[in-house]
Amino acid sequence: MSDASVAAALRSAASLVVIEAPGGCGKTHQGAHYAADAAASAQGRILILTHTHAACDVFATKTKASRSKVEIRTIDSLIGQIAGQYHVPLDLPPDIAIWARANKDGYDKVAAKVAHLLDKKPMIAKAVARRYPLIICDEHQDSTHAQHQIILGLHGAGAHLRVFADPMQRIFGSRRAAEIAAEVKRWTDLKEQADQFEELDTPHRWADANPDLGAWILEARAALRDGGQIDLRGALPNGLRVIRADNVSRVRGQYQISPQQRAPLTQHLKPLNSVLILASQNPTVASLRPFFYRAMPIWEGHVRQALDELCTAVRQHKGNAVEIGKAAVSFVGNVATGFSPTNYSNRLLQEVQGGCVAQCTKKPATLQALGRILLEEPDHRGIAAFLTSLRALTKADGAFTDIKIDHSREYNDAIHLGRFEDADEGLAEIARRRSHGRIALPAKAISTIHKAKGLEFPNVVVAACDRAHFTNTPAARARFYVGISRGTQSLTLLVSHTNPTPLLMI
Repeated sequence: MSDASVAAALRSAASLVVIEAPGGCGKTHQGAHYAADAAASAQGRILILTHTHAACDVFATKTKASRSKVEIRTIDSLIGQIAGQYHVPLDLPPDIAIWARANKDGYDKVAAKVAHLLDKKPMIAKAVARRYPLIICDEHQDSTHAQHQIILGLHGAGAHLRVFADPMQRIFGSRRAAEIAAEVKRWTDLKEQADQFEELDTPHRWADANPDLGAWILEARAALRDGGQIDLRGALPNGLRVIRADNVSRVRGQYQISPQQRAPLTQHLKPLNSVLILASQNPTVASLRPFFYRAMPIWEGHVRQALDELCTAVRQHKGNAVEIGKAAVSFVGNVATGFSPTNYSNRLLQEVQGGCVAQCTKKPATLQALGRILLEEPDHRGIAAFLTSLRALTKADGAFTDIKIDHSREYNDAIHLGRFEDADEGLAEIARRRSHGRIALPAKAISTIHKAKGLEFPNVVVAACDRAHFTNTPAARARFYVGISRGTQSLTLLVSHTNPTPLLMI
């Protein structure tokens, strides 16, 4: 198979074309150029469906000249639009996004309802297919069963499909073996159902920067896919560096290495103008921020889980100052470090529960003043005012300088909620604005592998390549592959001496 055969298949008259596309092998290039070509002659709008806002940004950049006829959105937003139009028969409120965030697995439940609706009311599927006669599905391996049903339902209603996927990049969704097996079967069945199936196999991401590294990445992918180990013995390609370093942190999920083992990493990073540090778990990412002396920000991506949880708590406990205080404390704990129970939050909550009337001085008095803000407005506006005051204290009061805000954008979003009458409405509006903001990745940053999916960066370091972070499971194999395939010029692996990941042969 070749780039030419993939391009020809995409432009053929076939109704269903399926492309298996390893990371960095030109999937976005092929999909975007095909969309631009198709837009020149298409009668209706071309729809590009992705699973992340980062992927939307990439496609938007590459199809800018054709945007009048090309629509790019996440699959959840398409499902939400359909659900919004038919919310009454679906027994849903008009604002689907608010309902989905307010309910556990809300987006999955909405997708299941819409899949059932399209199956029982084929005229609705036909109406969507008429509006979007050509649908390009990106990263289809991340589709849930219901999302998969919806896509096939639109195909059955007349829409032509071009489906890109890489089973080795499935890092979202369930980690249960049975569900992973079901997803693999769905992909296998889709390939067999396709009018044409092709596979991209040229590592374009590395072509200009480091072809040898690109070839090695594809070999590593094959080893992980087939249940084997990546062989790091012998000669390594230019740009691939292995640093042996054991995690000496005694705190579960955190990461620290000794000064002696740190020296090679420091020497490697010093001349780099840009670098992305990746880890597989959120607590590890949080611990890497002080590890690098807080010189690198955490890449927050689009998802705001702590903010979602905060809005859920406000919805449930509005008017209850004690519970609102707990929600505020939990939020700060998720987006900042140093706001410990012993030094801050226990006393704050004690003051709120007691009505903030006790006689006190110094730091307790300041915490009492913060608690009084929550007592006076036990809702999202009170939390916004509390967060504003707390941030000012971290800069001006020596008793609060230990508090460091790591997720500054999420912290700011929580403050912005205070401008709205309703927290859920504010969250929906902030999410809409963020979707169109196209926030650029900093030159140097720390990120989870999940949030880096779909991105590429000149120099990448994958931290904590040990058994605690990367076990020998399909989910861990996929996560490790996504991590190592982000770097275009260099890739550095921090591999444990005593407890290395079983995915590596070293």
